Amino acid sequence: MEKIYRLAKREDFNKVYRYGKSMANHQFVLYYLPQPKLEHFRLGVSVSKKVGNAVVRNRLRRMMKEIIRLKKENMTLHYDYILLARKPVVEMDYAEMEKSIWHVIRKASLLKRNDVIKK
Repeated sequence: MEKIYRLAKREDFNKVYRYGKSMANHQFVLYYLPQPKLEHFRLGVSVSKKVGNAVVRNRLRRMMKEIIRLKKENMTLHYDYILLARKPVVEMDYAEMEKSIWHVIRKASLLKRNDVIKK
């Protein structure tokens, strides 16, 4: 994911956690906070140590970022997002993970209008 789309600073994460809203399904939690001054969106990804060892966590992070990167034009602009992985994600393959991520984003009504995600 390009640098302009990254949410990296701890203070930015804390702001989204504290003032943002959240939406969840069994595999993911999505925190989101409007940022009207931004011309794009920023994404932060978090995987807890409870999910697995470093190899597993890094693999999941890479997959989550890639899923968003490939269809970033479907994301609503002017938002900061944090995507948290829960334990059941470990047993999922890429296609299931993709479907679950877009489900939680759609559930939060954060897809651009008139966009249809292919299943």
